[in-house]
Amino acid sequence: MIGVKSVIIIPARLASTRLPGKLLLAETGKPLIQHTYEAARRSRLAERVLVACDHPSIYDAVRGFGGEAVMTDPAAPSGTDRVAEAALSIPDAEIVVNVQGDEPTISGESIDAAIRLLRERSDAEMATLATPIRRAESVDDPACVKVVFDKTGRALWFSRSVIPYPRNRSASFLTDSPPLYYQHIGLYAYRRDFLLSLPQTPQSLCEITEGLEQLRVLHEGKTILVGVIDEAAIGIDTPEDYARFVRSLTEK
Repeated sequence: MIGVKSVIIIPARLASTRLPGKLLLAETGKPLIQHTYEAARRSRLAERVLVACDHPSIYDAVRGFGGEAVMTDPAAPSGTDRVAEAALSIPDAEIVVNVQGDEPTISGESIDAAIRLLRERSDAEMATLATPIRRAESVDDPACVKVVFDKTGRALWFSRSVIPYPRNRSASFLTDSPPLYYQHIGLYAYRRDFLLSLPQTPQSLCEITEGLEQLRVLHEGKTILVGVIDEAAIGIDTPEDYARFVRSLTEK
C-alpha cells in the first residue's frame, strides 16, 4: 500500500451561519482559505491539493493565489458530498483526504497520520484523528465531539454526549494516562471508491439525531480508524475564533 496516490480535497462553502463569508476574510493579508490550502500543502504524503468550491468568489480567490480549484454543485448537502463530487475528476487517486476549509492550523503531520493509517491497514474504509481532552468544560460541551475506539484503533462510537459516561467522576478523570476522553478532529481520509458510495448511502437515525456524518459509516458496519495526535487544529467558526487566529499570526 506504500505507493498509493493520495490527494487532499478542501470543501469550501461561502455561506456560514456564525461567520458569513469566513473563507474569504483576509485581515492577515491572505484569505482564510489560502491559509488552509498552504497548511494542507505541508503534507508529505499527499500529491495534490484541490479546493472544491460552491461559489465563483471562492474559486476566483483560490485561483488568484495560485491554488487549484474546481466548481461543485452549490446545492450539495454536505462537505462530504462536495469532496466526493470533486474526487470524480481524479480517477487515479486511491486515498482522498477531506480537510475542512476553516482549519488553517492543521499540520501536515496530522494529515499524513490519517493517510498512513489507510496505507498500513487494508481492513479500513476510513481514517480520522483524535486528541486527548484535558478540560472539563470540553467533556460536557456538545460542540466538542467525543470518540471512543478499541485497542486496535477502530472507532466504536462518536457522540456529542459524554462518552464514556463516568459513573463516578474522580479528580483524575482529566489527567489519566492513557487519557479517558478524546476529542474527534474532523479530518477524514477515505478510500476513493468508498467515498464515492457515501452520497448514495442513506442516513442513519443516529446520524440524523447527533448531526454526525461519521455515524452513517459505523451504521453500515464499516471500519473507521482513529489516529491520536497531541493537539487539535483550531477551527474558525465565530468572529472571536478568527480574531484569535489573526492575533496568533501578528504576535509571532
